Amino acid sequence: MATDDTSVSGVAGRYATALFELARDQKSVDAVRADLDRFATLLADSSDLVRLVRSPVFTSDEQGKALSAILEKVGIVGITANFLKVLTANRRLFVVNDVIRAYRALVAKFRGEATAEVTVAETLSEKNLDALMAALKSVSGKDVDLDLKVDPSIIGGLIVKMGSRMVDSSLRTKLNSIKHAMKEAG
Repeated sequence: MATDDTSVSGVAGRYATALFELARDQKSVDAVRADLDRFATLLADSSDLVRLVRSPVFTSDEQGKALSAILEKVGIVGITANFLKVLTANRRLFVVNDVIRAYRALVAKFRGEATAEVTVAETLSEKNLDALMAALKSVSGKDVDLDLKVDPSIIGGLIVKMGSRMVDSSLRTKLNSIKHAMKEAG
């Protein structure tokens, strides 16, 4: 069922599929999703945790001990904690962000939702977020699961990836286009 989705391929896709199938069988898809979202937030907020996850300098034992302490502290238990520990033991913790993204896509497909990756220059207000969700729903015809990222380097506007479509209305891209046009004209 899940493996025919091209958005969940490779190592991360295989791990995400295994986790999704286990969570589905144990009727805990949403709980696992919430735990993974919490872990993704921890990663986004901590450069030390990113270093622990990505650096090959740490042994799997060191990563495992540190990860266990972190998971216990934030209350991530059960399937999700065990899964993250398996990633660590298998020296695959560095793909955790890709696994989380693939898991979200599998959950969205399971629910009949569309997924969209949206990059904005600054955090959106509730009003703007609601308007964005409504616009994406009208385009896709489905409820949309949003993966929202803040990247100040795009200066303004937004970048939306939904399925095989991408719309880049960032100010950075528009300025680069103007710069290119001016070089060609000059």
